[in-house]
Amino acid sequence: MAVLIRNEVFTCFVFYGVLLVLKMYAIAVITGQVRLRKKAFANPEDALRNGGLQYHREDADVERCRRAHNNDMENIYPFLFIGAIYSMTGPYLAVARLHFMVFFAARVLHSVAYLLALRAPTRSLAYVVAQIPCVSMALQILVAVAAYA
Repeated sequence: MAVLIRNEVFTCFVFYGVLLVLKMYAIAVITGQVRLRKKAFANPEDALRNGGLQYHREDADVERCRRAHNNDMENIYPFLFIGAIYSMTGPYLAVARLHFMVFFAARVLHSVAYLLALRAPTRSLAYVVAQIPCVSMALQILVAVAAYA
């Protein structure tokens, strides 16, 4: 582990990866708070504890939060895998940092656009922008490992 921490690219990746995981936790907390505020619980036992079975229901705002969280999982988990491998291919620190920062900023914008229901195409553009560094890293990984295949 000490060798990985001395790798500046990997350290940079870990920094942005942890920020992304914290952002996902924030979305989960927001989802829970919206559930409580809207009294819309996914499980009967939670509804019973908070006023009765009539609150075991779906709510559009809660579902929006859940979709934002699901979208994070669909995109951040692959980034964590690709970014970790990419960090081991020896990229320039400035280039790697740009990849990580662009992905992070675009995912934050995507979440804000999702939660606040910002006008289209804000969320879609944020999604596309976040995919660019992921595709770039994936291609660079393939090039790096092709020499050994």
